[in-house]
Amino acid sequence: MWKRTAGGREFHFYLAGINNQNFLMRDRETGSWWQQVTGEAIFGPLKGLRLEPVAMDELTFALWKQEAPAGQVMQPLSKYSKEYESDWEKSVAKMPVPLDFSREGLPNREIILGVELDGTARAYPQAAVWAAWPVQDRVGGVPIVLITGPDGKSVRVFRAEVNGAAAEFFKKSDGADWSLMDSTTGSQWNFRGCATSGPAMGQCLAQVPYLKDYWFDWKNYHPATSAYKH
Repeated sequence: MWKRTAGGREFHFYLAGINNQNFLMRDRETGSWWQQVTGEAIFGPLKGLRLEPVAMDELTFALWKQEAPAGQVMQPLSKYSKEYESDWEKSVAKMPVPLDFSREGLPNREIILGVELDGTARAYPQAAVWAAWPVQDRVGGVPIVLITGPDGKSVRVFRAEVNGAAAEFFKKSDGADWSLMDSTTGSQWNFRGCATSGPAMGQCLAQVPYLKDYWFDWKNYHPATSAYKH
């Protein structure tokens, strides 16, 4: 997700095509072409300019509704209902990959959660995070923790630091009683990364943005990336 402003201007985008099976968009103001995965203008008058990312979550609807009961849902336009793709992921998964990176850590179409910090990139297989959360690691020297929510599908990434010091986190419970405990203060934390009891109560961990992507696509745009293996 990106802001629609760059270089002091506001833009309006529309689907322009596909590049390496990745969404390309074009702005109506200058006709420049932008790569969705990087937010960079790759052709046209604004080539080289980058959009600013917007913090976002990818959650199941049930979990989002629980966290934001007053939230609004964007409805599809009925007159275009026949043009919406109903099963995009399965159809794309059957397409041959434009670049083969299967010998460099993971299967090409492995769904990964890509994290980039301080110029260092690392890919975490989604299935591995679901199976063995919380996942503790370091990226660019920064301690991070990847956690799976009470729905068993939604994932968030945080800096694993409490009161300025690196901390380990442990699963305390699952399901409706979902919670984590840290090794530094013994406080209890919720899926939003906020302490709900203990000495750190009221504090919240700094959330780390990540990109959900196919391994081959992430590797293409982050050639020096490493791959996490549990």
